[in-house]
Amino acid sequence: MIVQDITYNTIDGEYDSSIFTAEKSSQSFEKAFKATKHIQDYVFTDGIAEKSIERTFAEDLDNASEVCVYAKLPRSFKIPTPVGNYNPDWAIVFDNSQFKYVYFIAETKGSMSSMQLRDVEKAKIACARKHFELIEKENPKIHYDVVNSYDELISLLTA
Repeated sequence: MIVQDITYNTIDGEYDSSIFTAEKSSQSFEKAFKATKHIQDYVFTDGIAEKSIERTFAEDLDNASEVCVYAKLPRSFKIPTPVGNYNPDWAIVFDNSQFKYVYFIAETKGSMSSMQLRDVEKAKIACARKHFELIEKENPKIHYDVVNSYDELISLLTA
């Protein structure tokens, strides 16, 4: 019921872009991924594994010819929801003959099974879907979905 009646409004018709570069990582550069298409020179991904889901996703984004630029969204990038702030992982700009979109991806986890997501996390994703439904009505080039790999993302875009 909370998600069904949620609404979102723009502030003065604009979005603040400084959120993409404001956060500085305190992590060691040894674990960072040296990127060529990211808005910053290095990508600091979550997870302790050297080849975590996020790290693999970032590498795939960097190597994809259809990706113009992408950002690992900082933790300070939040979408307020009735069940707490929601923080999507990525913003990506694609450009090729099949599609040209800014695409926000909520989660890059090993499994998107609803059994493995916490109830609060599922509620936040539902709120984010509602939020982006309204944005997509105003700008059909902005899309939102939940994926667990770059290949899954591409299959959604080309479907």
